Amino acid sequence: MEARLQKWGNSDGIRIPSSILKSLNIKTNDILNIEKVDDKIVISIPKKKKISLEDRFKKYNGENLAKDFSWDESVGKEIW
Repeated sequence: MEARLQKWGNSDGIRIPSSILKSLNIKTNDILNIEKVDDKIVISIPKKKKISLEDRFKKYNGENLAKDFSWDESVGKEIW
């Protein structure tokens, strides 16, 4: 497939056909990796790092907000 490089503001860009984007599940504003490999431009989807809930808690340095939480009075048909 050929694509034309076009001027967009102060940059240049190409349009990627929607059929290719759909097949790769790429949406508008998704982050992509762009790199030069030899004489080619390679566009790839970055690998997402999976972080366990345990690791997220280990890295959390914020305040414990649970102590400041208030249930208030019931407003509707809640059962406490």
